[in-house]
Amino acid sequence: MRDLYPPIEPYDSGSLDVGDGQHVYWETCGNPDGKPAVFLHGGPGGAVVPDHRRLFDPEAYRVVLLDQRGCGRSTPHLSDPAAGLGANTTWHLVADLELLREHLGIEGWQVFGGSWGSTLALAYAQTHPGRVTELVLRGVFTIRERELDWIYGGRLAAIFPEAWEELLAVIPAGRDTGDLLETFAGLVDDPDPAVREPAAVAWARWEARTITLVERPELVDAFADPAFAAAFARLEIHYFRHGAWLGEGQLIRDAPKLAGIPGVIVQGRYDAVCPPVTAWDLHRAWPGSELVVVPDAGHAFDEPGILHHLLETTDRFRGARTPR
Repeated sequence: MRDLYPPIEPYDSGSLDVGDGQHVYWETCGNPDGKPAVFLHGGPGGAVVPDHRRLFDPEAYRVVLLDQRGCGRSTPHLSDPAAGLGANTTWHLVADLELLREHLGIEGWQVFGGSWGSTLALAYAQTHPGRVTELVLRGVFTIRERELDWIYGGRLAAIFPEAWEELLAVIPAGRDTGDLLETFAGLVDDPDPAVREPAAVAWARWEARTITLVERPELVDAFADPAFAAAFARLEIHYFRHGAWLGEGQLIRDAPKLAGIPGVIVQGRYDAVCPPVTAWDLHRAWPGSELVVVPDAGHAFDEPGILHHLLETTDRFRGARTPR
């Protein structure tokens, strides 16, 4: 099994003013004259971590990484209850990617995204197909109603009943609306920190407990950090309540727009949060795509089989001739 490339530090970074009072953190690493690639993190509300830089051959790639609006090192950070969500939608993020591409003087780039990052990658590529040289997707998520119902409608609780019970336990008496997303939307934006903070932590812990084949206590603890959990929960709930401002099934329906873009989908067979059926549906709708199902993996990018195939894919694409 392949392992990550050695640790690497950025050679450049900055904070891009994307309008609406928002500043998006970005960094670049690897070869300044290499093949451009952009990494899109999950969530929404996750952040870039150092290991994400290591998914690409640093001799071959000019790797661009960014923290999406409201999270990571971007500002204002949504752990601040005063930070608003009005200027944070899928289409704001797609526009931010174009601004960043132009800011860095890149004509076209490989787009790499996992989980929510795959959603954003698909939305971007279907909007700007001429700017995408290849797509590398992992743990595909397209925000269809059936996908949201699986995670937040109680169906995934059949596999993680104790984690589901822990999530529901933070709902105060009289606050359950019967719709988990609506209930938690009220809780994580409650003016009382004694309500909003436990709710955000419980929301983040639920995800952390379900995204790996075997639960990792250190990952659960990292997600439970109050500042991370606040932004993560607010963003996820905001996006999911609004269907990410996509039509039902839009990303699958519009997959033919990706024809001619080389693409690989890496999917864990036992991905509990993003079951393989979504990757299968996308693959069938996307002409020329390649689907790799890893037989002994869940959702996380660093599970051995998934990591192996992601590295094999970025290595395969590193020699492809692309515009700078």
